[in-house]
Amino acid sequence: MPNLKALEKIKLEAKSLADNQNLPAFYARFSPELAFSRELFFDHPLVARCREDVLPFLNDKYGHGVDHAKKVALDASTIVLVEARPWGMDHARRLSILVQMSGLMHDTCRLEPNHAQRGGELASRILNDYPLSDYEREMVVFAIRNHEAFQTAQSTDDPQKELLSAALYDADKFRWGPDNFGTTLWEICDYEEWGLPQILFKYPEGIEKIRGIANTFRTEIGRTFGPEFIELGLLLGHRLYTILQQHCSSQEQNNTQ
Repeated sequence: MPNLKALEKIKLEAKSLADNQNLPAFYARFSPELAFSRELFFDHPLVARCREDVLPFLNDKYGHGVDHAKKVALDASTIVLVEARPWGMDHARRLSILVQMSGLMHDTCRLEPNHAQRGGELASRILNDYPLSDYEREMVVFAIRNHEAFQTAQSTDDPQKELLSAALYDADKFRWGPDNFGTTLWEICDYEEWGLPQILFKYPEGIEKIRGIANTFRTEIGRTFGPEFIELGLLLGHRLYTILQQHCSSQEQNNTQ
């Protein structure tokens, strides 16, 4: 029971610290595109349909549920709206709708082996009767199959497929910043039923994995703004590690008395 109480207290501290951090510069720099991305997300019929279809497959208990999918979809769409601008705004808008659907579906198979590949297969089935061209479905599926961290990216000579894939990857890895330490980590800990000693033991390895993602961003925007997400996440992560150590040390002292 003391372990659980301490863990709940740390979760609240983590959320408070995350809420009080400055937002990454990405959001101020591209606020008009993000606002338009939000309009598409909530108003476009294809995205609305995808939101409904994907709900049964999202696992909120493992930190990769509805909120995660929404954030990835919005940020990926924002990246595409900016980087596809040379192709014309109508085309950029269409691509941003497709990448939003990729964002919504990318973690539908998160708890399965080869989740990116399996997620792509499921997305292909979900989109089978959508009013999309075969090429558009291929772009969505390619992006989902290609979003996993620390895996060699599938190459393509198609600049549109490459952009959607890279934007989805970068928006997903933005979540490895403050989001990871504010919410995702603790949802995973709850799901796995890890106690404080287990979390403390696994923590340094997790920090190093997050540090390693900073140089893997794939779009120009991701390479420019992505590292700040990771820096802010690591700053929060190190503060929480100190808090974890203090709680564990306090518990050990109480147990020896």
